[in-house]
Amino acid sequence: MGVMSRNPKDEPLHYGEIFTIWTNILSNNGMIAAYQTLYNHTGDRELAKLVEESIVGMEEENKQLKEILKLNGVGLPPAPPERPNARLEDIPVGARYNDPEISAMIAGNLAKGLVACSTAMGLCTREDIAYMYGQFHMAKAQLGAKFLRLNKSKGWLVPPPLHVGPHDER
Repeated sequence: MGVMSRNPKDEPLHYGEIFTIWTNILSNNGMIAAYQTLYNHTGDRELAKLVEESIVGMEEENKQLKEILKLNGVGLPPAPPERPNARLEDIPVGARYNDPEISAMIAGNLAKGLVACSTAMGLCTREDIAYMYGQFHMAKAQLGAKFLRLNKSKGWLVPPPLHVGPHDER
């Protein structure tokens, strides 16, 4: 039996898996800092809860991903410092992101994250890594659905042109 026939956790990572995990941590680090800043700009309480949930989700992903890299002797990517809390009222009106912009940015990032997780699952040879990315995918899909529901309920959703089909002229 070869290298790929034993316990998946004992199998070596291939370079694609390492690169994917490393860039995932790097991307999460940047988005965590950005979302901490966006949280300061958030006025809507429901949106603020989803921004917090987004941050916690990425922090949880990073815990798992960092452990894998450490176990395999791979250095971790840099992380920016944690952002301080600020009062919305202290941010000048012209310099603020508004709630619909914040929600759209995060929803778009979640959609990109779904593609990234699917790509990661497709390139994996280690089943445990593919399964982990499947879990990340599911969590992002569920969070994305919460953002969709919020955007629709608040009137923030900007749909593309809707196709209603040709009208029947009987």
